[in-house]
Amino acid sequence: MHHTLKPRSLAALATATSAGLLLSACGGGSSASGSGAQEYSLTINDDNHIVQQELKTLSTGACKTQNSALPLKIQTLPISNVDQKVQLLAGQNALPAQFAAGGTPALTKTLDKAGQVLDLEKTLKDLGVWDDIQPAAVKTVENLYGKFNVMPYQFNIEGIWYNKKLLAANNIAVPTTYDELVAAAAKLKSSGVTPFAAAGKEGWPLTRLVSSYLYRELGPDALQAVADGKAKLTDPAYVKAAQAIADLGKAGYFGKGVGSLDYDTAAQQFLTGKAAMYYMGSWALGDFNDKTKNKVGAANVGFMPFPTVSGGKGSADQIPANVGLPVAVSAKAYNSKVGDWLACTAKNYGAGSLKDQGTVSGFKPNGDTGTLPVLTQTVQDTITKTTTSTLWFEALFNTKATATSQTNAAPLVNGSLSAKDFMKKVQADLDNG
Repeated sequence: MHHTLKPRSLAALATATSAGLLLSACGGGSSASGSGAQEYSLTINDDNHIVQQELKTLSTGACKTQNSALPLKIQTLPISNVDQKVQLLAGQNALPAQFAAGGTPALTKTLDKAGQVLDLEKTLKDLGVWDDIQPAAVKTVENLYGKFNVMPYQFNIEGIWYNKKLLAANNIAVPTTYDELVAAAAKLKSSGVTPFAAAGKEGWPLTRLVSSYLYRELGPDALQAVADGKAKLTDPAYVKAAQAIADLGKAGYFGKGVGSLDYDTAAQQFLTGKAAMYYMGSWALGDFNDKTKNKVGAANVGFMPFPTVSGGKGSADQIPANVGLPVAVSAKAYNSKVGDWLACTAKNYGAGSLKDQGTVSGFKPNGDTGTLPVLTQTVQDTITKTTTSTLWFEALFNTKATATSQTNAAPLVNGSLSAKDFMKKVQADLDNG
């Protein structure tokens, strides 16, 4: 069974501990051996099977030579313990060659300032494999971390998946503008179909609609401006985005009881043909390509980017993306053998991940990928064409603002919290965080 890093882990990515505990012990000293890594060690969250399996496959295949010189060794931890362990090891100058980056970008930035994180752009350029990274993945990592310093073993794009049959049955062309999307939703609802499946209980599938609208209205830097203090979520243009999504709820376009729907139930609504559209990341490919789960049939599922907003500064080819829980490389453990592994990985991981796992990564797929499912190919093609990627709503928020945003998403769409008050609550936590 294909385990993806479930978006609950992706959500945890945005809610895990902050980086404040660090880092008095990180300044000086070198690694114990002085000669860098003795093994190609990786500390990673235990629910992330895909990365573990693909690296093991490479160690006995394309990167067998590199593995003989520096054997792969994987240590797994529950996702909730990763940050603490990484901080502890950093304090002892004992980080493994590779480690799952922190739950929030702040942790990796702090480690980087302390000289613990390898500059991967410089290293991969020196190794001659920089061109093996997808430009969209580079941009996503830079958006998150300020520079390219994590390996994009996973790369997810997000957008609206739709049921081709239900749209055709209601004479709806694939919407390219937000107004067309709302008109489509109205038509679907009047014919008894739930327009959008969404897990209101988790919250983030709803707040991602807010950020999608913001990026189309204000352009791809909309939330960076908030992080930089140049704009506030309480500014009228930002409140307008929350209002647009609240209006979808008010019109009943998420169906009944959206606030109590969890991830699996919302997915099921779409996979059984009860809902026509579903905003989700490409980690859902596992479910879409699984005949036992997808009762609609993969051939009847289409993908559209979130449509443009009339008069907005953003465009539909600016795709929201994330890199799962990415993996950083230790600057202290780096040596030429680690470099050989990184170069081999950059060349071979992309194709291997597609062929072995049916999952998309931030590495270009050089060589044999096998015959890909059509939807996987669609995602791969979209990524190849994407040069500007955007983040999700909470990507640059602190832990408290993230939790506030996600717990108040359902009240926003069910009308018990105004758009203005929703944005006020989140902004207050950003100001005090």
